[in-house]
Amino acid sequence: MPSLSDKLKALGVTIGTEGVKPAPKSPKFPIEEIVPNGNEIDTPLGQTYVIDETYSHDPRKKDIPLKFAASLSNLSTWIGDPSLVQRKPESFVFLDTETSGLAGGTGTYAFLIGVGNFTTAGFELSQYFMRDPFEEPAQLAAVHSALVECEVLITYNGKSFDVPLLNSRFVANGEPPPLNSYVHIDLLHIARRLWRDRLESRTLGSIEEHILGLPRTEQDIPGWMVPTIYFDYIQSGDARPITNVLYHNAMDIISLASLLNHVSLILDDPHGGMVEHGVDLISMGKIFEDLGEFNAAAECFKSGLNYELPDRIRNQAFQRWSIMEKRLNNLEKSMGLWQIAAKFKEIYAHEELAKVYEHKSKDFSQAIFWTELAIEIIDSPEYPVIERDIWRPKLEHRLERLQRKLNSLQE
Repeated sequence: MPSLSDKLKALGVTIGTEGVKPAPKSPKFPIEEIVPNGNEIDTPLGQTYVIDETYSHDPRKKDIPLKFAASLSNLSTWIGDPSLVQRKPESFVFLDTETSGLAGGTGTYAFLIGVGNFTTAGFELSQYFMRDPFEEPAQLAAVHSALVECEVLITYNGKSFDVPLLNSRFVANGEPPPLNSYVHIDLLHIARRLWRDRLESRTLGSIEEHILGLPRTEQDIPGWMVPTIYFDYIQSGDARPITNVLYHNAMDIISLASLLNHVSLILDDPHGGMVEHGVDLISMGKIFEDLGEFNAAAECFKSGLNYELPDRIRNQAFQRWSIMEKRLNNLEKSMGLWQIAAKFKEIYAHEELAKVYEHKSKDFSQAIFWTELAIEIIDSPEYPVIERDIWRPKLEHRLERLQRKLNSLQE
């Protein structure tokens, strides 16, 4: 009787592994072969991989040197740390991470940590790359060593993301979190204040394009793709797509250096030609007012109002500037601003003028004039109903009081 093996052979079924060709292996393109300027470095916790590059200028725009050329006086006031003006640019560290996800927590790795700083040779950028999650202790040790001379940390959204993430990774590896000991400038916060009224997006990419004029090449990738590219690399060993991540991270770091210089320069001199939009000047006026730099604020409001502005921005500027002058007891200046704002049918300006004529000048006829003019504006069909309901009781109450005062004088 034929055996089962004989029956299978008769059916053409191959038995065993003889003649079976092995499955083709995926080609390996290790990072060491793909990136020419990378090196393995030794740390007390093992080896890790770092890519080093020195830049004399921004590679996207040759006329932007990568050096710090401004003072930090107003920026130090902004962040609330006067010691910043004593720091040397060589003690600045620009930091940005690329991670395995955006969820945070112990499951998120910073597989690429970019660190840049000013040196006598130029702007030096080091990118610490985690070739395997087992390299994380060595990667963090190398980054920690690179921060030894750091006094000022510069990030973009780093207070909310990069720093907490890296500190959590240090803690997960049994090390104290080191990134809380530095003066920290998170440029996202000042960028929001400077450009939120003009730019729909204040991402670093948007700031690069619209403020710094630094477009990226086709080598760049959107941030949401970064985790997928890294996971594919871990599975396949193909590091070729990682070069796009390295470019993305490098441009982030270089843009931080350019942005710090730009922000510091315009805060030093808003009227030096670097601010080209009236909306931006109004935003700077608000910042200077908040900092207590009232003369600088007034100059920004004045310059900004010489531009064509959206109605909302123009009205905000007149209101902020006039109320500021009122608080400084510059009543004549305030009244001039209110009279201009009144031409744009701003009700607060009518109310303020009525207050001055009632309480300061005791000119009840003029106070009545401005109050009645305000009521006429809110009664117009195009005036918003909600605002009309807010203003009407106040204005009518004021008008009744003023008429009583005027009548008592005439009796």
